[in-house]
Order: sequence, then structure tokens, then C-alpha cells
Amino acid sequence: MNLRVSILLALLLVVVTALSLVWARHESRVLFVELQSLESERDEMNMDWGRLQLEQSAWATKARIERIAREELDMQRPVDVEMVLVEP
Repeated sequence: MNLRVSILLALLLVVVTALSLVWARHESRVLFVELQSLESERDEMNMDWGRLQLEQSAWATKARIERIAREELDMQRPVDVEMVLVEP
């Protein structure tokens, strides 16, 4: 009787171990798919960041700012007599 209990216990442990292995592999695959998705999202965000940096540099060029100041704000460069030099 003791041998049968030992065999049944061993069989039960083998089944539990096999089920644990299947569950662990499944979780590993799920996490790997999530990792790939997050890496893809990261890559898209990096590309967006690069595009935004290029756009910012294009919007902040001195020539563009000066053109907007002249055309939209009606600003002009002062002549020498209008300038005041402030010394510390």
C-alpha cells in the first residue's frame, strides 16, 4: 500500500510539474508579445520625437522669426540714432 501511495504521489507531482511548465511557457510567450509591442511603440515614439525636433528647429530659424516680426508684427530694425547703449 505504501508503494502505491508513493507512485500516485510521484505521478501527481509529475502532472503538476508538467502543468506548471505549460503555464510558464504560455506566460513567457504572452510577455514576449507584449515586449515586442512595447518596443514597436517605443520606436514609433522615437521617430515622432525626431520629427518634432526637426519641426521645432524649422519653426525657430532666425530668418522665419525675422520675417514674422516684419510682416505680421510690423516691426522694423531701429536705425543707429534710435539705439541707446546701456552700460553696467
